[in-house]
Amino acid sequence: MKPVVELKNLSKTIGKKKIIDNLNLALYPGQITGFLGPNGAGKTTTIRMMVGLMKPSGGDVVIDGVSLADDFEGGLSKVGVIVENPEMYKFMSGYKNLVHFARMHEGVTKDRIDEVVNQVGMQKRIHEKVSTYSLGMRQRLGLAQALLHRPKFLILDEPTNGLDPAGIREFRTYLRSIAEKEGVSVFVSSHMLSEIELMCDRIAVIQNGKLIDMREMSEAQASFYYVEASPMDAAKRLLSAEGFTVEAYKDGWIINAEKAQIPVLVGQMAEQKLQLFAIQPYRKTLEDQFLEMTGGGQIAEAHAK
Repeated sequence: MKPVVELKNLSKTIGKKKIIDNLNLALYPGQITGFLGPNGAGKTTTIRMMVGLMKPSGGDVVIDGVSLADDFEGGLSKVGVIVENPEMYKFMSGYKNLVHFARMHEGVTKDRIDEVVNQVGMQKRIHEKVSTYSLGMRQRLGLAQALLHRPKFLILDEPTNGLDPAGIREFRTYLRSIAEKEGVSVFVSSHMLSEIELMCDRIAVIQNGKLIDMREMSEAQASFYYVEASPMDAAKRLLSAEGFTVEAYKDGWIINAEKAQIPVLVGQMAEQKLQLFAIQPYRKTLEDQFLEMTGGGQIAEAHAK
């Protein structure tokens, strides 16, 4: 599948400090990619270069086959952006706001405005003033505005900031529908790792301006088991001898294993007369994995410098 967006050896140096160091990344249609990193990793700098708010020191951003270095306006015409809470004209209705934004793009018809209103479920409230909208309604209107010109690439920076759980779930549902039905590539930067875990198909992790991990969420949700047995030393020797990766956890260990391996393991423990107290599925959260990938430290924040 041909990528919608490619970051090619993207670099940014400010003064003597290299903020982004030869970043390479490909984003595909119909996929939602989470963008994670510790504080100061360079997430916001990367996004600024992707939308033309900051000029790279080296490398290139290619959107739908168009290099921003060669054709800035042509490349950005394929991009929609939502940064935190979208700013709208509150004294105007939601519909008039969309009409205003539609004038900034060629070929956005009344039918297209009605289409995006339906896509984000705003039909009943679209003619009311934005000042009467809840934060969730304004987020939906911001999503409608970002989709007006049929972008191939949608960038979201902290899109669920301030939303309640129901609003977050609703926004996630709309985003998934847009990615799947319209083939839009969605790029989400957020510090809400539990939400990224539910929303995304893939995650990209940067640290110190470098891409340190890129994985499918199906891979991130690999099969783990918690094992507690005694004597502990003998049980650990058995687990290691069988080729399991053993990680201490509470009174036992976390091992990476397939379901079919568990009955065999139980039989081996019985043969060695080990006391088995617990063996149960264990799911590593994205937060656990993120801290492992980055060596601990603070969870990603909205505005990495």
